[in-house]
Amino acid sequence: SRGVARGHTREGWMIGGMDDRSVGTITFLFTDLEGSTRLWEQFPDDMKPALERHDAILRAAIESSRGHVVKTTGDGMMAVFERAADAAAAGLSAQRDLAREPWSNIGLLRVRMGLHAGQAEQRGGDFFGPTVNRTARTMAAGHGGQILLSDAAATLASDHLPAGASLIDLGEHRLRDLGRAEHLFQLQHPDLKSSFPPLATLRREYGNLPTRAAPFVGRETELMEVKARLEDPAVRLLTLTGPGGTGKTTLAIRAAEAFGAGLRDGVTFVDLSSARDSNAMAIAVARAIGLGEVSERPLEEELRDQLRARRMLLVLDNFEQVTEAAGLVGQWLGDCPDIKVLVTSREPLRVRAERVYRVPPLGLPPVGLKAPSADRMERFEAIQLFVDRARSVRPDFRLTDDNAAAVVEICRRLDGLPLAIELAAARLGLFSPQALRDRLGDRLALLKSGPRDLPERQQTLRATIDWSYEILDDAEQRLFELLAVFADAEISAVEAVAREANAAEANAGDVLDRLTGLTEKSLVRQIDAASGEPRVGMLETIREYARERLEQRSGGGTRARRAHAVFYAGLAAAMRRDLIGNQRETALARMAVEVENLRIAWRHWVAEGDLEQLEKLADPLLILNDARGWYLDTVVLTTDMLAVLASTTSSPERISQEIGLRTSLARALMATKGFTPEVEEAFAGAVDLFERSTDVRQQFSVLRGLVSLYEF
Repeated sequence: SRGVARGHTREGWMIGGMDDRSVGTITFLFTDLEGSTRLWEQFPDDMKPALERHDAILRAAIESSRGHVVKTTGDGMMAVFERAADAAAAGLSAQRDLAREPWSNIGLLRVRMGLHAGQAEQRGGDFFGPTVNRTARTMAAGHGGQILLSDAAATLASDHLPAGASLIDLGEHRLRDLGRAEHLFQLQHPDLKSSFPPLATLRREYGNLPTRAAPFVGRETELMEVKARLEDPAVRLLTLTGPGGTGKTTLAIRAAEAFGAGLRDGVTFVDLSSARDSNAMAIAVARAIGLGEVSERPLEEELRDQLRARRMLLVLDNFEQVTEAAGLVGQWLGDCPDIKVLVTSREPLRVRAERVYRVPPLGLPPVGLKAPSADRMERFEAIQLFVDRARSVRPDFRLTDDNAAAVVEICRRLDGLPLAIELAAARLGLFSPQALRDRLGDRLALLKSGPRDLPERQQTLRATIDWSYEILDDAEQRLFELLAVFADAEISAVEAVAREANAAEANAGDVLDRLTGLTEKSLVRQIDAASGEPRVGMLETIREYARERLEQRSGGGTRARRAHAVFYAGLAAAMRRDLIGNQRETALARMAVEVENLRIAWRHWVAEGDLEQLEKLADPLLILNDARGWYLDTVVLTTDMLAVLASTTSSPERISQEIGLRTSLARALMATKGFTPEVEEAFAGAVDLFERSTDVRQQFSVLRGLVSLYEF
């Protein structure tokens, strides 16, 4: 966030006498009178003169600090300054004068203030754009008498604060409707109140909702409708449906933010993109709500009882992966009266409690406009999204009367689909809107070559991704395809696998350059990781497309999957020493981050029947599963390994290995299901091999397992 300040050598804006245009870095000051509605109701006769005095105090403070009042905003003001320090001085001066003013019956007028610095659009004497929006949200987070500064404003003002003033670091906060969290500071001075309630920002503690990487644009009508349905006591299950790229997940997250804050147990978000059946979905939900897998009862029973005790919203994302689990969701709703479920899926669940909300495309201008003007077109959501994403590629981009027709045509040909619009807007680094429209029009002729049984808009999305793929050079295409074999990954892992899969990718710098290019083209996205190591991944729709392309390339799929499996088997082997040593916790955390890639590698080597590679993965994964209580994964892992061992030549080493696996299998089954015939069978298999083993440690392991069995 400090990049706003560093991106300019000085704060450059001259107040007054400007034509409509983009301005340099300026600082905005927003103010708002706290509780004004209540004051008007209680003191109708006193409020008019009080507000006149309030306005006079604010205006005097702003103008004496070389600021300019843009407009009044009901019970507040919007002002601009060339220097952030002047804005801070104006806020301090105004708060002092407001505190000293006698307000008769009303009492002290409490005004909250927010400062933010950045670039903005000026039109007709007013200002627009993301900087203005962020200033408003910064102010709205505060309380009467409090002055809040964004990170950008604090950076610019910190070296030139008024005498006696300082900044208190309030940490990062999520502000309503804004994708990027904001680092907020409070202006402190002996003349100001210093203690305030917690900021009025989106709470992190009420759920695990993902943070949006980009601002939420449009969808206000849909958001109100979805929230209203969730608030309806009769609605227990609401499914947001639509083709890939419609923005179902984004809308679900925003609606959950708006609705979930009022629930005792908040919101639990579950990404089902990697699940494939009912059991995998149940495991994902259990882990999301913090439920361990060690229990004397089946997971389904434990999960049901946990959900029954909660008052919460459960968000199940990408449910089309596990449609067979629809009945299980219906059972939860019947057994757990205080939960609601919000689902995103490309198709309905088709259970009795379900209400379906079909997410429409973004709003588009009507067909047949002869000369669409920029002012009129910016009212439509699809155009707003295109302009917003275009500015991430070209910060100076503006919708004008000259390019409005081309932008409208692009958005219309893409049917208002958010993902398609974002992919197209990313091309503005190469093309003008007019050139982009023409090239996109040519590519859309490919629609007829797509599967005829797919929804029309999904075909359109496929054509858009196809076009984005084809304008990549060959090296970028190969790297794009390669990324389909990962879950998500550290950049260093992508470099290593790329080199292994294709000798031509030996230069790590080339891989990094191409990866940067794919990210800029919106085909790859950066992922925040707790470890701090940069990671990249793909949207699932794009990953599916990349996987199809990889399979079409001669030998590419086989080489890429093998290179991925070799790398992660090697990574697991290298981490084994740390897992049993002093770096255990660090290694476990790293393994947990990479677990999906490790499982992909495991499945590859199981299919190949490669015992040597599986042995590199087995111990680290067993240690991780045991430490995290992921015993159901241990059941899968040991069963796979035993099947591969069955096809190998018997030897003392193999016998010892099989005894250990059967013992681990028995323990995992007993931890999750209790004493069952499967547990007895697993131990019996270990006992049958017992006399043939010369490994005392393995014998002790079996004996210890048998003791635990009889104790159970």
